[in-house]
Amino acid sequence: HQMQRRTRTVKVYTEKTTDGDSDELSPHTQSASEDEIEEWQPESKAPKRQQKAQPSEKKPAVKRQAKPKEPKESKPKAPRKPVERKPRAPRAPKKQQALLEEEAGGANQTNSICDAAESQQSVRVKEERLSFIVPDGSCNDNMSRAGGGWSEGPSSSHQPYGVKKEEPEEDFTFDEPSLKRQKTSSAPQGRPTRLPTSGRGFGEDLNMNWDLIQLLSERTGVEQWVCLNISQLFREENTIPFIVRYRKEMINHMDADAVRDVQLVALAKKTQTISQTLKKEGVLTAELEQALRNCRTADELDHVYAPYKKGSKLSKARRAKQLGLESAAHALLQSPHTLDLRAWVKPGTEGLSTVEEVSTGVEQILADMIAKDGETLTHIRSLCDNSMVMLQSSVSKTALKEQQQQKEGHQGKPKDIDKFHLYCDFTCNVQRIQHHQTLAINRGENLKILTVKVNIPDRVKSDFCRWCVNIRWRPKGYAREELMKILRDAVEDSYKRLLLPLLSRSYRTKLTVSAEKESIAMFVRNLRQRLLVCPVRGRVIMGVDPGFRHGCKLAVLSPTSQILYTDVVYLHGSGGNREADKLRHLMIRYSCNTVVIGNGTACRETEAFFADLISRRFFQPLDVSYCITSEAGASIYSVSPEAVKEMPDLDPNLRSAVSIGRRVQDPLAELVKIDPKHIGIGTYQHDVSQSSLKAALDGVVQECVSFVGVDINICSETLMRHVAGLNTGRAKSIAEWRETNGPFMNRDQLRLVKGLGPKSYQQCAGFIRINPQNHLTNHSDAAGGNSAQAAQEKPAAKGKGKSKASAAVPTLPNPLDQTCIHPESYAVARSFLSLVGGSVDQMGRPELRQCVEASVKCQGLEALAETLNTTPDTLQLIIDGLTQPPGFDIRQDFEKADFKRGIVSMSDLREGVVLTGRVENATLFGAFVDIGVGRNGLIHKKYITPDKLPADQRRRSLALGPGEKVEVRVLNVDPQRGRIGLDLIRVLR
Repeated sequence: HQMQRRTRTVKVYTEKTTDGDSDELSPHTQSASEDEIEEWQPESKAPKRQQKAQPSEKKPAVKRQAKPKEPKESKPKAPRKPVERKPRAPRAPKKQQALLEEEAGGANQTNSICDAAESQQSVRVKEERLSFIVPDGSCNDNMSRAGGGWSEGPSSSHQPYGVKKEEPEEDFTFDEPSLKRQKTSSAPQGRPTRLPTSGRGFGEDLNMNWDLIQLLSERTGVEQWVCLNISQLFREENTIPFIVRYRKEMINHMDADAVRDVQLVALAKKTQTISQTLKKEGVLTAELEQALRNCRTADELDHVYAPYKKGSKLSKARRAKQLGLESAAHALLQSPHTLDLRAWVKPGTEGLSTVEEVSTGVEQILADMIAKDGETLTHIRSLCDNSMVMLQSSVSKTALKEQQQQKEGHQGKPKDIDKFHLYCDFTCNVQRIQHHQTLAINRGENLKILTVKVNIPDRVKSDFCRWCVNIRWRPKGYAREELMKILRDAVEDSYKRLLLPLLSRSYRTKLTVSAEKESIAMFVRNLRQRLLVCPVRGRVIMGVDPGFRHGCKLAVLSPTSQILYTDVVYLHGSGGNREADKLRHLMIRYSCNTVVIGNGTACRETEAFFADLISRRFFQPLDVSYCITSEAGASIYSVSPEAVKEMPDLDPNLRSAVSIGRRVQDPLAELVKIDPKHIGIGTYQHDVSQSSLKAALDGVVQECVSFVGVDINICSETLMRHVAGLNTGRAKSIAEWRETNGPFMNRDQLRLVKGLGPKSYQQCAGFIRINPQNHLTNHSDAAGGNSAQAAQEKPAAKGKGKSKASAAVPTLPNPLDQTCIHPESYAVARSFLSLVGGSVDQMGRPELRQCVEASVKCQGLEALAETLNTTPDTLQLIIDGLTQPPGFDIRQDFEKADFKRGIVSMSDLREGVVLTGRVENATLFGAFVDIGVGRNGLIHKKYITPDKLPADQRRRSLALGPGEKVEVRVLNVDPQRGRIGLDLIRVLR
């Protein structure tokens, strides 16, 4: 494994690629002398081929390398020695020698690379690691659909960096977790932070025996300098949206999801807490402290700490150590010829009264030492990785017993075994099991319906025991047979009692974490696409919350989402004609030609009612159309404190109709009011880590709100609190300032808001828009000046530092405040405008775009950035902000609501019929598509193949997300169960 890590380190910084299998390493050789005992093998469980391969005569053994964790520089000549070595197991010695030669070459290259890194020279990124091709400005909408990077709109020039050519087949990962989007320039820009050259470097203050940045790099597959920069940015309390947009050169152009993965691990803090606890209890030894610091995963940490937890029984090893047998155990390994177990016998003392009890105590101490040894753990994991480890699930005895009692007439709620019929007799390799299968099995186990276990082959035990006795834990010197028996028993006891449960927990944890991560990624992508649906502006909309018994709730909304009228109509009773006349009167009165129907109870009947009226041209002269939208979470929102505060006089049922209508007018502004878990996205939302899910979903909401931008003078307080750098308290302070002093004239006035410090202002300023059209109509220039003056005077009287800020805050509008350009780049933007011969008044006009394009084409973006003393990424962002039209919205080219005038029913479907539909929800096992028949059809993941997808979507795990239009073929229809099977034909653009 050390050889692998060293080889991988070289791969990150060079273009050297290796052929052959680097995962299979030859076993360690052992050292032995002529008088040492023969190699021990388990009696009945050693494979026959290994017994045959054992030499009949003793041969001089070669000294083994006992400590593979030595520095790379210490073994530059390792591959020169094994010329005459003869490995004990027949495993391709030529391959081993090639790997060792590669390791030595890698070590030499690493030394030169580190020197180059210290001198800040550019190094090339290894082509194997490429995971995303940086597109030009024309692909911004595709990037957004793919859940990748964000852009304010079409760029006026191509990306300034050269991009390596990459074959799609090299890293094609269909049906695998989404790859992180990284910049793939041959000369990575933005390496302002130097890598630490000695010690533990950046994570040194964590007091662990591993380097934090190196560990993050290994786990995330991101270059170390990028991990270092991201970690530093997080320590400086920068938000992800700010980092992704305004610090691109420091993070190598990674997207928000990738940046979120590269965060400081909490393992070190947990280790410190455990160490302090054990120190207070007086049980922390130097050996135990080192074992804690060596832990790299939570499972390893729990394994070491478990015997010392409060409430846990005193472990066998600790009891034996309290009897003083630890030195005897060390003597068995270090100097077995001097160990006499009879000398440790103390008649009348429990645990030491006989030689057998002493032997048992020594065995238990050795078993504990073996189970906590880092090299031993690494070896047994490598054995398992090369074996067929299986996950098996079956019906639990509890479920069978309750089912039998139910059949016999006993009362009680039976276990719903049928829901888990796929996993009642299920076996799968842990390396091949699907994420949704893992989550389903976990759910069945939590409900006590399934019993789950990990099956590790017996060959692992035999190989492990032989390796321990003959290599890793072989006594130094001659050991009598009774001592060797103690060692063999200790190894087997350690494997069965300590290591096997650890390995099972480790596999279950690894599978669960991986499945939860992919499930949360699915939630994140679905939510992002649901939030970024293109808003329907400039229309009067009628929101309809359908129902039978309690009627259909109506809400007529103005183009600016103001409530014009609310009512309840009963469309599905005997008075349908009278209610239809009322609808016609309302729609003509308010010039409403758009109806939005919620997809809940009575949706199909309500849709049929409106479709029939439209087909009869009942609403003439209006050309009416309708759409179906998800009403998930509308009921929860209608009784929330937010809804009560916003619509205090409305009945909760009518509030849900308002919410349904607003979801089409501005999906982002409306859906941020609802807990993301209730929006109806993804699957297994109750089976994943709730804290991780909430953090990820809240992060996505923050990204979407920030990158779309908010007009600070008209947005709601609820929407404002999701802007990067703001929270509930700061949003409330901004709203109060706005109510007291009038609209904001420029971004600088945000500094006057109580509680908004320099760091918060830095994080939020670039995502806030000041549109003069939204406040000049209500306030004259004089009034605006007075309000600004009042704003300066009021904070000066309250806060200590406000008078200083107010003295420097201007009161005049700044046109740059309407753009995505950050205030820290205003000076560069003005210099650029002077350079190209433009002015601020020309922002968004074609003439300025032509001047910019001509300058960029003539001089090049990098040359212009160097002239302006800025980075190409910052200059590109400035160009986008200056050339985008006023009121630009990144959602304008995204998926739009699908309006229609007629319907078909499920009875009209036949196998082979080709239809178009819209993806409603994506899961780990397929995508649900609305084809307009009242029931969503399922495209199973096996039908979502790469050849049916656009090129820009083939690198995603499932490739389809909510809102995307698809062409499908009906495979089967089950009216009784309400299920429709679909096959994907293509994605419509």
